[in-house]
Amino acid sequence: MKKLIPPFLFLLSTITMILLHLLAPFYVIFPYPLNLLGVFILLAGLAIGFSVMKQFRQVNTEIHTFKKPRKLVTQGLFRYSRNPIYLGFVVCLTGIWLWLGSASPGLVVLVFVMVTNFWYIRYEEKNMEQTFGDDYLLYKKSVRRWL
Repeated sequence: MKKLIPPFLFLLSTITMILLHLLAPFYVIFPYPLNLLGVFILLAGLAIGFSVMKQFRQVNTEIHTFKKPRKLVTQGLFRYSRNPIYLGFVVCLTGIWLWLGSASPGLVVLVFVMVTNFWYIRYEEKNMEQTFGDDYLLYKKSVRRWL
């Protein structure tokens, strides 16, 4: 599973959502023009992700899930969420779902959240505890996992 890094899971999820919409859309739950709100939600998710990537570059720490972090980041969006990149991915996927408009792609969003929450985040939290010890545990107590 270490080869399936989160951006690839995000890409795979996006492709799966589009295929589900085209092949098994069930029914439209977000009709035009309501579905266009999805574009703004997608853009908001991208803004979250790019903001965090920029912050990681500025503080010179590792963004790759399965590599050892060099610094504990607690500023910026990390004041509100311990996982703003994953939050950004979920916001993007939710925007794509809304934009597509049909019910079936929503299942992919749910699967993405579950895989992220129970695989990636748990792995990262263990890694952060081993690397930063009490500093991370204090941060973990004061900031929620998602929001």
